[in-house]
Amino acid sequence: MSTVFTVGVFDLFHYGHKELFRRAKETAGPGGKLIVAVQDGNSILKYKPEAKIVYTTQERVEMVEQCRYVDQVVLYTDVDKIVRELDFDIFVLGGDQTHAGFQRAEQYCLENGRKVFRLPRTKGVSATVLRERLKGLE
Repeated sequence: MSTVFTVGVFDLFHYGHKELFRRAKETAGPGGKLIVAVQDGNSILKYKPEAKIVYTTQERVEMVEQCRYVDQVVLYTDVDKIVRELDFDIFVLGGDQTHAGFQRAEQYCLENGRKVFRLPRTKGVSATVLRERLKGLE
């Protein structure tokens, strides 16, 4: 039984997000726990001023809370800080989460006895793909 932790924006909640949570929870093992950190909207815009966020931070938190695989939801601003604040055994990352903050977070985990697992994205599913599909419906 392990506690698994993952992070993300989770705007335009979609099938790929659900699959991330399902696979992360499986990683925890029977009776394990999944903690999901949702990035604060102001923090997103700090790093990506051009980002188009559809839902407020609170709306995104509430959507993630409703996923049956998720046991706890917290907010975060910087990934390399939140890993120092929570108690968990395994940090689950997506294959594309590689910027400097994620590198520092991963290094911290490895230096402090926490495992790091990278899960590939669900093929053909992303917020970008979803936006394109919605444009095609106009």
